[in-house]
Amino acid sequence: MTRPMVFLTSSMILLGLAACEPVPTNGTANARPLVTVPESVSSIAAPYQDLTTARVRPEDGCYWYSHLGPVETTELPLRTANGSPICTRPAS
Repeated sequence: MTRPMVFLTSSMILLGLAACEPVPTNGTANARPLVTVPESVSSIAAPYQDLTTARVRPEDGCYWYSHLGPVETTELPLRTANGSPICTRPAS
């Protein structure tokens, strides 16, 4: 009976260690560079967004920012007060 308990315990320890994967931050190579948001963009952006974390995605040419939620950090599109995305080029 002790062999199954040892197997179960060692499996749980290994599974617990797998959860210790580091989370990428702005210091990693995959992070997009932050940009200084122009005055024209900051004047039309909705007030609840963090403009200090804004960046332009090359895939769509739109501004995105990092929303720090209670559980995770999510990249969201920068939007105007009426909900339109703020982009550097027209949508195709």
